[in-house]
Amino acid sequence: MALDDDMREALDMFVTEARDLVQELEEGLLELEGQPAGSETVNAVFRAAHTLKGSSGLFGLRHLVEFTHVVETVLGSVRDGVLSVTPPLVSALLPCADHISAMIASLSDGVLEPPPSMVADSARLLSGLEPYLSAELPDATGSPDASAEAVAPAERSWLLSLRFGEDCLRNGMDPLSFLRYLGSLGSLTSVTVDTSALPVADEMDPESCYLGFEVELSSVVPKPEIESVFDFVREDSDIRIVPAPNQLDSYVRAIKAMPENDRIGDVLVTSGAVTELEMAEALRRQQERAVREGKQPVPIGEILIEQGIVPKAIVDAALTRQRRTTETRSHDTQTIRIDAARLDKLIDLVGELVIAQSSTGVPGFPGAAGADRAAEARAEVMRLVDEVRHSALSLRMVPIGTTLRRFERVVRDVCMDLGKDVSLVITGGDAEMDKALVERISDPLLHLVRNSLDHGIEPGGERRKHGKNEQGTLRLNAYHDAGNIVIEVADDGRGLDRDRILAKAMERSLIAPDAMLTDPEVYNLIFEAGFSTADKISNLSGRGVGMDVVKRNVTALRGSIEVETARGVGTTIRIRLPLTLAIIDGFLVGVGDSSFIVPLDRVIECVELPPGPLGRDCMNLRGEVLPFIRLRQLFGIPGEPARRQNVVIVEQSGVRTGLVVDSLLGELQTVIKPLGVLFSRVKCISGSTILGSGEVALILDVGPLIAGHSDREHTRQAVPVG
Repeated sequence: MALDDDMREALDMFVTEARDLVQELEEGLLELEGQPAGSETVNAVFRAAHTLKGSSGLFGLRHLVEFTHVVETVLGSVRDGVLSVTPPLVSALLPCADHISAMIASLSDGVLEPPPSMVADSARLLSGLEPYLSAELPDATGSPDASAEAVAPAERSWLLSLRFGEDCLRNGMDPLSFLRYLGSLGSLTSVTVDTSALPVADEMDPESCYLGFEVELSSVVPKPEIESVFDFVREDSDIRIVPAPNQLDSYVRAIKAMPENDRIGDVLVTSGAVTELEMAEALRRQQERAVREGKQPVPIGEILIEQGIVPKAIVDAALTRQRRTTETRSHDTQTIRIDAARLDKLIDLVGELVIAQSSTGVPGFPGAAGADRAAEARAEVMRLVDEVRHSALSLRMVPIGTTLRRFERVVRDVCMDLGKDVSLVITGGDAEMDKALVERISDPLLHLVRNSLDHGIEPGGERRKHGKNEQGTLRLNAYHDAGNIVIEVADDGRGLDRDRILAKAMERSLIAPDAMLTDPEVYNLIFEAGFSTADKISNLSGRGVGMDVVKRNVTALRGSIEVETARGVGTTIRIRLPLTLAIIDGFLVGVGDSSFIVPLDRVIECVELPPGPLGRDCMNLRGEVLPFIRLRQLFGIPGEPARRQNVVIVEQSGVRTGLVVDSLLGELQTVIKPLGVLFSRVKCISGSTILGSGEVALILDVGPLIAGHSDREHTRQAVPVG
């Protein structure tokens, strides 16, 4: 089946929403297993499955509707208390969520009909749910029907006024499909077609929608679920859903039973007469009218009545229960979806604005007064640019908690394969970082989590022998530290075996037999390509592939990785990353005619290089020996050094090193530009930036810079003299 552009756009929107719903479904199932009594979690999981089914029905995706309907039925039994949440039930439902995700991925490729293999997978998974479909809720009389009737939600009548946008048909939406789906939610007791907008035949466009519908629906589903049916046409349509007149008394009674100190908006939403989406739209209209008319905001109740969202009788009942007569607007935190391409474009524009700001150093006004005005203008530009920068970067900052919570499923599945009992503890999920970093750090974290479960945490029997709790603990922690985000993967397992690592390293000729290494240097050997101490290869690890990829990926993100371990106590692997990949605060230095940027969060202090022999590579800094690197020699920059040189002291992973430069040029906001494929193998450089003068400055990668210098010193000292 070929898709036109409008249908393709609508389907892409559905796929995006469906992926979020599947993730919500999976996370809810995992949470449900740990907290079976959480009724709100049960409702959230059921709503996700129900919304998936409903949205699929609007597009005529029968295979997705039929499969999701069975999952929804099982979850409905859990919600109604017919089924108890057990590990086997969750184990049967989680693969169904994976299968729904696979079907959605197929839809994103434009494949609307499932291939035979997918049909076979659907049948296999649904057969696994059959034992849970025959469960019935017993009651005291032994009559399952009586119990079902006792817990069944009350049926309510709704009046729907549907005025679809004129371009509805062009956008791939059929108004009749919405009516058909409403029929699946309950009983359509009345449908009236409104032809008042229908033009004369000569002026009629066959692709335009002119018809409206007045519908009376009797259903047990709540108003928000009815409202969600129209999510894909809400922007250009007028959709109103109000209780039928015979339902008004029940809402008034429910409102009277509520606490007196609730705001009117909370009362109406809690009663079910108004949805959160309708309330948000009413608040928006209230604010727009206040700004337009320059008056105090109109009471929200009047807005709701004018828009036909709720009858006056229900608003009056809510006002009666309100302790204060003045309406206080609710500032609810809202989440919006931002197109990634637009966001990246915005970040690029902000970067160019930062570059343009650097060029204001050229005076543009003659005389002393003109110089003052120019300085004032530059100060104002810098202030505004800084505000725009922070505002723009905050758009792409997302909490890392969503990424960390995905590992609940990984830990569960891996532990079932290994026969281990491990508790996952996640902390610091509110810490924010660049969305691009979040996406690129998922694979390295997956390697670390699997490695901890397979090699780090011992089996239950071994843990008992060592006096440990039979259940192991894996901790994922995130926090901000000095302009960076730190992610820790910690386990309470056996820890790393220093002697075994050294033996393997010597066996593979990674180090000399008589090498004297510090503990951090020994533990960092696990990140060498192909290095493994596993006695046997499993489907999880043991091939020596993974830990080197972890380090390579982290280094590519301008990050560092550290290992802390204690034999028999556990291991903590700490990843330190910049908060964003777009713009950093830098410190500009000069060496000859070249300019370099040092990330400001790595700079400790700057001192003058004391006189001494030209070939020396360390200095006395307040009684401590400080090694330093001469950037002129490292990069082969021609020319004579400056008469007075400076040392920029930087710190990486607790190690301090000096960088010898000719001049210190001050702090600046640095727009990071990639070097491109041609320079992909260049070490010690993480990118470039363009200065206000148009000159290109290279951004130093402090971690590899210090590590490379340390390796060169070890090599030089190992060469025998004479």
